[in-house]
Amino acid sequence: LMLAAGVWGGLVQLGGSLNLSCKASGFTIDYHAIGWFRQAPGKEREGVSCISTVIEDRTYYADSVKGRFTISRHNAENTVHLQMTSLKAGDTAIYYCATVDLLTSGCYPAGVWGQGTLVTVSS
Repeated sequence: LMLAAGVWGGLVQLGGSLNLSCKASGFTIDYHAIGWFRQAPGKEREGVSCISTVIEDRTYYADSVKGRFTISRHNAENTVHLQMTSLKAGDTAIYYCATVDLLTSGCYPAGVWGQGTLVTVSS
């Protein structure tokens, strides 16, 4: 089971947009919830956004990204995307995708991690 994270343009100016992708191998995202986490230097890892299985059809967003980030799945590509807009300096971090448990209390890693991808928002 593998997740491969990618980013189209890792360096962006304040207020700009980026799209992260997370492609699964060895399993189908239809039946696994997938999420994005990030970790900035000197800070703890935080959950950013998660999407449930196709059957549950739910999403989760951290308060810090609500209204700016959109998570979606592209089933044919077995890929989850995170569209990030209105980027702030505080969004600078290494972003990781992972399989997750999406509960009413939040979104929690469930074991399979992709490699980190660096997002830098410059002023």
